[in-house]
Amino acid sequence: MSIRVVRLGTPRAKNEGLRIGTVRRPPRGVRKEDIARRDFYDVWFPNLAPSLETMKIAQQAETPAEWRTFERRYRKEMSTPEARHALALLAAMSHETNFSVGCYCEDESRCHRSILRELLQEQGAKIVR
Repeated sequence: MSIRVVRLGTPRAKNEGLRIGTVRRPPRGVRKEDIARRDFYDVWFPNLAPSLETMKIAQQAETPAEWRTFERRYRKEMSTPEARHALALLAAMSHETNFSVGCYCEDESRCHRSILRELLQEQGAKIVR
């Protein structure tokens, strides 16, 4: 049992399980009934997505220092009780069932999901690459 951290819209891995979209918005131009069929996500969970303001910092980050600013802001957002409870829930679930979390970004190293991976690991989640 484990969590996979994935790029939404990519083919699903064998035994990946439920795919959770940790994004601020649903995919553009995709009808609701086609979102899961097109391998975006089964459940939309924007609670773990960066706020719009923080997401803009990430999109504009060109230097390591600017990326660290984004990371600090996102980690601060994920330190709220609501976010901590969600992270703890997903970490606990990773020991009981397979599922995945993800975002649309092509490069995980420049995406909030790289930080989300770390946050889940800090909560004791079992994560597979």
